[in-house]
Amino acid sequence: MATLQKASRRDFLKIAGTTAGGLVIGFNWFSCDSPKVEVISTEEILSSAKNFNSYLSIAPSGDVVIYSPNPELGQNIKTSFPMVVAEELDADWSKVRVVQANLDTEKYDRQLTGGSGAMPHSWERLRKAGATAKYLLVAAAAKTWNVPSEEINVDNGIISHKPSGKSGHFGEFVLEASSMEAPEEVNLKDKKDFKIIGTPVKNVDSKEMYTGKPLYGLDFYREGMLHAMIQRAPFGMKIKALDDAGARAVSGVTDVVTFGTSVAVVGTSTWPLMKAKKLLKIEYEPDGTTIESSADHDRIFSELMANGKSEVRRKDGNVDSAFKNAAKVVTAEYQCPFLAHSPMEPENFFAHVQGDKVELIGPTQTPDRARQETARLLGIPPENVTVEITRLGGGFGRRLRADYVVEAVEVSKAVNAPVKVTWSREDELTGGAYRPAVRYRFEAALDESGNMVGYKLRGVGMNAGNTTRENNFPAAAVDNLLIESVNYESSITTNAWRAPITNFLAYAEQSFLDEVALEAGKDPVQFRLELLQRAKNNPVGQPGYDVDRMIGVVKMAAEKSNWGKNPNIKQGFSVYFSHRSYVAQVADIVTEGGTPTLKKITAVTDCGLVVNPTGANHQVRGGIVDGMGHAMYGNLTFENGLPKQKNFDTYRLIRLKEVPEIDVHYVDSGFDPTGLGEPALPPTGGAIANAIFSATGRRLRSQPFIEQKEFSDIKLDIRRS
Repeated sequence: MATLQKASRRDFLKIAGTTAGGLVIGFNWFSCDSPKVEVISTEEILSSAKNFNSYLSIAPSGDVVIYSPNPELGQNIKTSFPMVVAEELDADWSKVRVVQANLDTEKYDRQLTGGSGAMPHSWERLRKAGATAKYLLVAAAAKTWNVPSEEINVDNGIISHKPSGKSGHFGEFVLEASSMEAPEEVNLKDKKDFKIIGTPVKNVDSKEMYTGKPLYGLDFYREGMLHAMIQRAPFGMKIKALDDAGARAVSGVTDVVTFGTSVAVVGTSTWPLMKAKKLLKIEYEPDGTTIESSADHDRIFSELMANGKSEVRRKDGNVDSAFKNAAKVVTAEYQCPFLAHSPMEPENFFAHVQGDKVELIGPTQTPDRARQETARLLGIPPENVTVEITRLGGGFGRRLRADYVVEAVEVSKAVNAPVKVTWSREDELTGGAYRPAVRYRFEAALDESGNMVGYKLRGVGMNAGNTTRENNFPAAAVDNLLIESVNYESSITTNAWRAPITNFLAYAEQSFLDEVALEAGKDPVQFRLELLQRAKNNPVGQPGYDVDRMIGVVKMAAEKSNWGKNPNIKQGFSVYFSHRSYVAQVADIVTEGGTPTLKKITAVTDCGLVVNPTGANHQVRGGIVDGMGHAMYGNLTFENGLPKQKNFDTYRLIRLKEVPEIDVHYVDSGFDPTGLGEPALPPTGGAIANAIFSATGRRLRSQPFIEQKEFSDIKLDIRRS
């Protein structure tokens, strides 16, 4: 049976054209007062996205234009959103055109990319938008042909009436449909009837990307604009004196501007600016905050782990008694470094300040934040700031910030001209915001039968806020549990990094649970299943996760990886819940010629219904490669407030030849789509570390693995099968 959903008239905008125009059905995320009718041409549809929310337009030609409101940075939302609309519309996918919408906070809700929340938030809204358009088109065809609407069929962009033999494409009925009122209720398809959703669809920008068409912020150019590159002060420092004579002497440099703790070199192109920036002579002095070096961080972690003021995030049972009476106590500490985001496209943005109005264009995950911070800086109303969103060449959380946007605004205001600020790779690594460094201490209490009866986690992070996810597994599965968090205010700016907090917490937790399983004399998978069964049958407090869904991925991962069935393959297991989704992974290591070789990673994901298998596979594989690369190699260290790693010659990323075989599977759990951009990353480090222990007996408790003494003589070979 199809499901009947209420679709208030206030939730849809209906716009009709009477000449060359078409039908526009837009979903208003906040709800508007009522449907309204305007005369609008196809060209006007493409040029006036700011007036609407997530909506579709249908031209007399039968072409369907769908605006995608959320920034696209590789998570495939610009393809999957339109797929959902087109599915309920029963559109011909070959006639669907997708356009990136600009910022419009009056019409859009949650117009941002972060937290893997776009699809869960928009799923039903998008379906209703497509279904409502289809309803109106059918009603228009029924009226035109004078036949019952129940006898009309819609398929692949064609409306037909079998008894009379009449048929026509969408565009033939848009004018009549525009005169009709949107219904209060609309039928949505049964999932079993989906024809577009669940099929592999190529990225809608593929051709433009492959052929080098301008899509990204770095591609943006406007005649007459200036360029700027910026020298930023080390963390904890401010400018004391500046000699910019050498920089100003470089041909192509038009100005040098100072604001805050930064110096901008302005000119006609980036190449002379890169040369000129190196000729700046800047003397710095402390700004009153702590000037940090990595040598300080171990001391800070140790002091705060022992004596830092903590926030109790969760406490179940009598923890002190459980540990006092335990037959065995297992304790371990895990630590991770700062990491850079390292998107392929370094930060850049265009700004044109004209009195009390500002035009912004570029790659941002949070366009409204860019607008708000610009307005606050200039003391103007936010509505005076427009933001045009380009495609993003990666982000991983870095572009949630608007610092690089504000820089462009500062320079544009100072030189009274349109300016594009561009960061170099060195700028991105040395002047940005980073994944916080964190240390965790785990303790587990076991009874005589090897059951975990007590569990403690204390996390210390640098600008990390809450370093834990206190309601995640194994919460609710242990009688006596204590989760604490300690935050250290560092002068080093930090930022959400792909799968915030869980990107390292999952590795640490899953590695520790393997340590506990070993001490309990239990198989690691069975040990986790026993805990999950306890959380299901007799939970201690409320779990913050769906126990059955987690059990499902654990069991399927064990099955698909042939867990424990081949004595020549040493395996490591890991499972984690984040961003509403569940991912279990198994890493396989085979010893060849005396050298352990990471051959394969099996991943099982429950992200609800998979909208686009092509995009989903890219997300899962990309998350695994990202998680593996940073666990193995990533490290950012500081000396006197500056990162020591300034480019990819010293900041190590994973290489293509180091990626093992990745076998991807999905659980058909029947749920609506949940997050997928981030959940595959957190379990990867734990699966690999546990496999390394299984193969070598070496336990890796810190990242990156290659810099640990326990790893130094293993000579692990990581390559394709």
